[in-house]
Amino acid sequence: MTLPLRTLVLGGARSGKSSHAEALVGMAGSVRYVATGRRDPADADWDARIDDHRRRRPTEWTTVESSADLSHTILRGDGVTIVDDLGTWLTGVLDDLAAWDAPRGTVAPVVDELVDAVRRCDHRLVMVSPEVGLSIVPETRSGRLFRDELGVLNGRLAAVCDDVVLVVAGLPVTLKSVAASMNSQDFTP
Repeated sequence: MTLPLRTLVLGGARSGKSSHAEALVGMAGSVRYVATGRRDPADADWDARIDDHRRRRPTEWTTVESSADLSHTILRGDGVTIVDDLGTWLTGVLDDLAAWDAPRGTVAPVVDELVDAVRRCDHRLVMVSPEVGLSIVPETRSGRLFRDELGVLNGRLAAVCDDVVLVVAGLPVTLKSVAASMNSQDFTP
């Protein structure tokens, strides 16, 4: 059985989505880990989370810090790439475009670019993204904007990915699997 080319791993905060994504590539050897989180000297807790992720990765993996041009970073890769995570990437895009108070859809051209890059990607790609649509409606406009834009991004990426997994309490639940759908087509009662 061949591995899926593009996988989207969704999950809530501290659900185990990053660990699951890392386990999917296993001992693939040369892995390029694209970290999208931006360090913030004023936020020690955030920096500690980044450091925790970094310590957990095998030393032979290459880390690329990329928050600006993720589409280009994905396309110029080969071998195996993990992108962790799309929520922090989207936050950076909203910051860069000063779009927190802009109308919904302001980030659409950047999202279009990313979805196109994922569709065209010709190497193993595993992306991690928060699933934020299972909670209460956020109280603030910026919270609702983030949830809505990330929901659109996740849905569009799920459409172009071969596999989509939701991690809940450390347990992966397959939402979409090209291999499973191909196997079910072979089934004859």
